[in-house]
Amino acid sequence: MTSLPRTPPAQKLGLVIDLDTCVGCHACAVACKEWNTGGYPAPLTDQDPYGAGATGTWLNRIHSYELEAEGDEPGRTVYFPRSCLHCDNAPCVTVCPTGASHKREEDGIVLVEEDKCIGCGLCAWACPYGARELDAGTGVMKKCTLCVDRITDPGLEEVERVPACVQACPASARHFGDLADPESEVSRLVAARGGYDLMPEMDCAPTNKYLPPRPRRTGAVGEGAPPRLEPLAEPGGFLGWLDRMLAD
Repeated sequence: MTSLPRTPPAQKLGLVIDLDTCVGCHACAVACKEWNTGGYPAPLTDQDPYGAGATGTWLNRIHSYELEAEGDEPGRTVYFPRSCLHCDNAPCVTVCPTGASHKREEDGIVLVEEDKCIGCGLCAWACPYGARELDAGTGVMKKCTLCVDRITDPGLEEVERVPACVQACPASARHFGDLADPESEVSRLVAARGGYDLMPEMDCAPTNKYLPPRPRRTGAVGEGAPPRLEPLAEPGGFLGWLDRMLAD
Protein backbone atom coordinates (compact mmCIF):
# COMPACT_ATOMS: atom_id res chain seq x y z
CA MET A 1 0.00 0.00 0.00
CA THR A 2 1.03 3.61 -0.54
CA SER A 3 1.99 5.92 2.32
CA LEU A 4 1.12 9.57 2.81
CA PRO A 5 3.95 12.11 3.32
CA ARG A 6 5.49 11.75 6.78
CA THR A 7 5.62 15.51 7.30
CA PRO A 8 2.91 17.97 6.24
CA PRO A 9 3.64 19.57 2.86
CA ALA A 10 5.16 23.04 2.98
CA GLN A 11 2.37 24.16 0.67
CA LYS A 12 -1.26 23.05 0.51
CA LEU A 13 -2.42 24.05 -2.94
CA GLY A 14 -6.15 23.83 -3.38
CA LEU A 15 -9.43 25.45 -4.34
CA VAL A 16 -11.93 27.57 -2.45
CA ILE A 17 -15.36 27.39 -4.07
CA ASP A 18 -18.01 30.02 -3.36
CA LEU A 19 -21.47 28.39 -3.35
CA ASP A 20 -23.04 31.84 -3.11
CA THR A 21 -21.78 33.06 -6.48
CA CYS A 22 -21.62 29.81 -8.48
CA VAL A 23 -24.31 30.00 -11.19
CA GLY A 24 -24.04 26.43 -12.45
CA CYS A 25 -22.94 27.43 -15.94
CA HIS A 26 -20.53 24.44 -16.26
CA ALA A 27 -17.77 26.67 -17.70
CA CYS A 28 -15.36 25.19 -15.15
CA ALA A 29 -16.23 21.62 -16.12
CA VAL A 30 -15.89 22.32 -19.84
CA ALA A 31 -12.57 24.16 -19.39
CA CYS A 32 -11.30 21.30 -17.23
CA LYS A 33 -12.26 18.74 -19.86
CA GLU A 34 -10.67 20.75 -22.67
CA TRP A 35 -7.37 21.39 -20.86
CA ASN A 36 -6.90 17.94 -19.38
CA THR A 37 -7.84 16.08 -22.56
CA GLY A 38 -4.46 17.29 -23.83
CA GLY A 39 -2.71 17.71 -20.48
CA TYR A 40 -1.29 15.63 -17.61
CA PRO A 41 -4.07 12.96 -17.41
CA ALA A 42 -4.74 12.80 -21.15
CA PRO A 43 -6.75 11.46 -22.74
CA LEU A 44 -10.18 11.86 -21.11
CA THR A 45 -12.14 9.53 -23.34
CA ASP A 46 -15.83 9.59 -24.27
CA GLN A 47 -18.07 6.73 -25.35
CA ASP A 48 -20.67 7.38 -28.04
CA PRO A 49 -20.27 11.15 -27.51
CA TYR A 50 -22.91 12.12 -30.08
CA GLY A 51 -25.41 9.38 -29.24
CA ALA A 52 -28.36 9.24 -26.88
CA GLY A 53 -26.38 7.31 -24.26
CA ALA A 54 -23.20 9.38 -24.29
CA THR A 55 -20.83 8.82 -21.37
CA GLY A 56 -17.33 10.01 -20.64
CA THR A 57 -14.67 10.93 -18.11
CA TRP A 58 -15.03 14.30 -16.36
CA LEU A 59 -12.75 15.49 -13.57
CA ASN A 60 -15.19 18.17 -12.42
CA ARG A 61 -18.96 17.76 -12.22
CA ILE A 62 -21.64 20.27 -11.20
CA HIS A 63 -24.65 19.19 -9.14
CA SER A 64 -27.73 21.30 -8.42
CA TYR A 65 -29.94 21.21 -5.32
CA GLU A 66 -33.31 22.87 -4.74
CA LEU A 67 -33.62 24.28 -1.22
CA GLU A 68 -37.15 24.85 0.05
CA ALA A 69 -38.16 28.07 1.79
CA GLU A 70 -37.62 27.94 5.54
CA GLY A 71 -38.75 30.74 7.84
CA ASP A 72 -37.62 34.08 6.43
CA GLU A 73 -35.20 32.37 4.04
CA PRO A 74 -36.70 31.99 0.55
CA GLY A 75 -36.22 28.89 -1.58
CA ARG A 76 -33.24 28.85 -3.92
CA THR A 77 -31.10 26.69 -6.18
CA VAL A 78 -27.57 25.91 -5.00
CA TYR A 79 -25.00 24.68 -7.52
CA PHE A 80 -22.34 22.40 -6.10
CA PRO A 81 -19.12 21.74 -8.07
CA ARG A 82 -17.44 18.44 -7.13
CA SER A 83 -13.90 17.30 -7.85
CA CYS A 84 -10.95 15.83 -5.94
CA LEU A 85 -10.40 17.67 -2.65
CA HIS A 86 -6.67 16.74 -2.30
CA CYS A 87 -7.17 15.51 1.28
CA ASP A 88 -4.46 15.47 3.93
CA ASN A 89 -5.67 12.04 5.07
CA ALA A 90 -6.40 10.78 1.56
CA PRO A 91 -7.85 7.24 1.79
CA CYS A 92 -7.48 6.89 -1.98
CA VAL A 93 -3.70 6.98 -1.51
CA THR A 94 -3.37 4.52 1.35
CA VAL A 95 -5.47 1.80 -0.35
CA CYS A 96 -3.55 1.92 -3.64
CA PRO A 97 -1.68 -1.41 -4.07
CA THR A 98 0.80 -0.16 -6.68
CA GLY A 99 1.78 3.33 -5.53
CA ALA A 100 0.04 4.90 -8.53
CA SER A 101 -2.09 7.11 -6.28
CA HIS A 102 0.16 9.42 -4.28
CA LYS A 103 0.27 12.78 -2.51
CA ARG A 104 3.10 15.12 -3.44
CA GLU A 105 5.34 16.17 -0.57
CA GLU A 106 6.08 19.63 -1.96
CA ASP A 107 2.53 20.96 -2.39
CA GLY A 108 0.05 18.32 -1.23
CA ILE A 109 -1.50 17.66 -4.64
CA VAL A 110 -2.89 14.14 -5.01
CA LEU A 111 -2.09 12.56 -8.37
CA VAL A 112 -2.31 9.24 -10.19
CA GLU A 113 0.79 7.89 -11.95
CA GLU A 114 -1.02 6.19 -14.81
CA ASP A 115 1.87 3.90 -15.77
CA LYS A 116 1.45 2.21 -12.38
CA CYS A 117 -2.36 2.20 -12.27
CA ILE A 118 -3.95 -1.21 -12.86
CA GLY A 119 -7.53 0.04 -12.82
CA CYS A 120 -8.52 -2.00 -9.76
CA GLY A 121 -10.87 0.73 -8.54
CA LEU A 122 -9.88 0.53 -4.85
CA CYS A 123 -9.19 4.27 -4.70
CA ALA A 124 -12.62 5.10 -6.11
CA TRP A 125 -14.29 2.86 -3.52
CA ALA A 126 -12.24 4.48 -0.73
CA CYS A 127 -13.01 8.09 -1.73
CA PRO A 128 -16.12 9.26 0.17
CA TYR A 129 -16.61 12.14 -2.25
CA GLY A 130 -16.93 10.14 -5.47
CA ALA A 131 -14.15 12.23 -6.96
CA ARG A 132 -12.43 9.55 -9.08
CA GLU A 133 -13.52 8.09 -12.39
CA LEU A 134 -12.28 5.01 -14.20
CA ASP A 135 -11.63 5.96 -17.80
CA ALA A 136 -13.32 3.27 -19.89
CA GLY A 137 -11.09 4.03 -22.86
CA THR A 138 -7.74 3.70 -21.10
CA GLY A 139 -8.62 1.44 -18.15
CA VAL A 140 -6.95 3.69 -15.58
CA MET A 141 -8.24 6.02 -12.87
CA LYS A 142 -8.55 9.74 -13.59
CA LYS A 143 -9.00 12.67 -11.19
CA CYS A 144 -8.48 16.40 -10.78
CA THR A 145 -4.79 17.33 -10.88
CA LEU A 146 -5.26 21.05 -10.16
CA CYS A 147 -3.87 21.35 -13.70
CA VAL A 148 -0.41 20.59 -12.28
CA ASP A 149 1.19 20.92 -15.71
CA ARG A 150 -0.31 24.40 -16.04
CA ILE A 151 0.31 25.87 -12.58
CA THR A 152 4.00 24.88 -12.71
CA ASP A 153 4.66 25.99 -16.30
CA PRO A 154 7.27 28.80 -16.26
CA GLY A 155 6.38 29.58 -19.87
CA LEU A 156 3.02 30.97 -18.81
CA GLU A 157 2.42 34.39 -17.33
CA GLU A 158 1.93 34.22 -13.56
CA VAL A 159 -1.70 35.31 -13.86
CA GLU A 160 -2.33 32.28 -16.11
CA ARG A 161 -0.71 29.78 -13.74
CA VAL A 162 -4.00 28.75 -12.19
CA PRO A 163 -6.21 25.72 -12.86
CA ALA A 164 -8.27 25.99 -16.04
CA CYS A 165 -11.51 25.93 -14.04
CA VAL A 166 -10.46 28.99 -12.04
CA GLN A 167 -9.51 30.99 -15.11
CA ALA A 168 -12.75 30.08 -16.91
CA CYS A 169 -15.24 30.88 -14.12
CA PRO A 170 -17.27 33.94 -15.20
CA ALA A 171 -18.64 34.53 -11.69
CA SER A 172 -15.25 34.37 -9.89
CA ALA A 173 -16.68 31.58 -7.74
CA ARG A 174 -13.46 29.56 -7.80
CA HIS A 175 -10.23 30.62 -6.09
CA PHE A 176 -6.81 28.94 -6.08
CA GLY A 177 -3.91 29.30 -3.71
CA ASP A 178 -1.88 28.02 -0.77
CA LEU A 179 -4.14 27.07 2.13
CA ALA A 180 -1.13 26.37 4.37
CA ASP A 181 -0.34 30.10 4.34
CA PRO A 182 -2.73 31.91 6.72
CA GLU A 183 -1.99 35.19 4.94
CA SER A 184 -2.82 33.94 1.45
CA GLU A 185 -5.88 35.29 -0.33
CA VAL A 186 -7.66 31.93 -0.14
CA SER A 187 -6.95 31.49 3.58
CA ARG A 188 -8.26 34.97 4.36
CA LEU A 189 -11.35 34.27 2.28
CA VAL A 190 -12.04 31.05 4.21
CA ALA A 191 -11.63 32.86 7.53
CA ALA A 192 -13.85 35.78 6.54
CA ARG A 193 -16.68 33.70 5.06
CA GLY A 194 -16.66 30.68 7.37
CA GLY A 195 -15.34 28.24 4.78
CA TYR A 196 -15.84 24.61 5.68
CA ASP A 197 -14.70 21.07 4.91
CA LEU A 198 -17.00 18.78 2.98
CA MET A 199 -18.18 15.87 5.17
CA PRO A 200 -15.73 16.49 8.04
CA GLU A 201 -17.04 13.40 9.84
CA MET A 202 -15.08 11.27 7.33
CA ASP A 203 -11.80 12.59 8.83
CA CYS A 204 -10.20 13.03 5.41
CA ALA A 205 -9.11 16.64 6.12
CA PRO A 206 -9.77 17.94 2.58
CA THR A 207 -7.62 20.82 1.39
CA ASN A 208 -10.36 22.34 -0.77
CA LYS A 209 -12.91 24.44 1.09
CA TYR A 210 -16.46 25.59 0.34
CA LEU A 211 -17.90 28.99 1.16
CA PRO A 212 -21.57 28.79 2.23
CA PRO A 213 -24.38 30.66 0.46
CA ARG A 214 -25.19 34.01 2.07
CA PRO A 215 -28.68 34.53 3.55
CA ARG A 216 -31.14 36.19 1.19
CA ARG A 217 -32.76 39.47 2.23
CA THR A 218 -36.52 39.29 2.74
CA GLY A 219 -39.20 41.47 4.35
CA ALA A 220 -38.38 45.10 5.10
CA VAL A 221 -35.60 46.90 3.30
CA GLY A 222 -32.38 46.31 5.22
CA GLU A 223 -29.16 48.28 5.39
CA GLY A 224 -27.38 48.14 2.06
CA ALA A 225 -30.40 46.78 0.19
CA PRO A 226 -31.72 48.79 -2.78
CA PRO A 227 -34.90 50.79 -2.09
CA ARG A 228 -38.19 49.43 -3.34
CA LEU A 229 -39.57 50.97 -6.50
CA GLU A 230 -43.10 52.34 -6.31
CA PRO A 231 -45.47 51.14 -9.05
CA LEU A 232 -46.09 53.66 -11.81
CA ALA A 233 -49.56 55.07 -12.28
CA GLU A 234 -51.20 53.98 -15.52
CA PRO A 235 -50.89 56.74 -18.15
CA GLY A 236 -54.06 58.25 -19.51
CA GLY A 237 -55.02 59.84 -22.81
CA PHE A 238 -53.42 58.75 -26.06
CA LEU A 239 -50.37 57.21 -24.36
CA GLY A 240 -52.62 55.14 -22.12
CA TRP A 241 -54.61 53.89 -25.09
CA LEU A 242 -51.40 53.07 -27.00
CA ASP A 243 -49.98 51.19 -24.01
CA ARG A 244 -53.13 49.08 -23.71
CA MET A 245 -53.17 48.31 -27.43
CA LEU A 246 -49.53 47.19 -27.40
CA ALA A 247 -50.09 45.07 -24.29
CA ASP A 248 -52.96 43.09 -25.83
